[in-house]
Amino acid sequence: MPKPIVNKASTTWNGDLFTGSGTTTLETSGAGTFAVNWEARAEESGSATTPEELIASAHATCFTMQFSNNLKENGTPPTTLQTSAEVSFEVGKGITGIALSVTGQVDGISADDFTRLAEAAKADCPVSQALKAVDITLTATLG
Repeated sequence: MPKPIVNKASTTWNGDLFTGSGTTTLETSGAGTFAVNWEARAEESGSATTPEELIASAHATCFTMQFSNNLKENGTPPTTLQTSAEVSFEVGKGITGIALSVTGQVDGISADDFTRLAEAAKADCPVSQALKAVDITLTATLG
């Protein structure tokens, strides 16, 4: 039986939700510590990271890994896949949707097969599975 892989991140928060702030640290990779605050999440993204930005990164990465494997198993491994994920957050509602967009350079595949395999990757990637409670859309473009 395979041993589960455990990854760790932590957050330190000072103060209340609206006037406080904190940092989140990617501990397993040591990739960095990032500022977090309510303003960035609910009013003006860009001044600090947000849970939604971190989810977007995780989803784009997971989907792309799954899609690259689907393409390889199809006999058409990708040359390049470029994926973005946009996670929408509304105060009082929470995360309201995720829009995935992928453009790929893949030799020997039709646009229809590219889209079919992308849709399968969206359904099968573990992050998509974890986020089933929200609407996830996909735009797939063969470049």
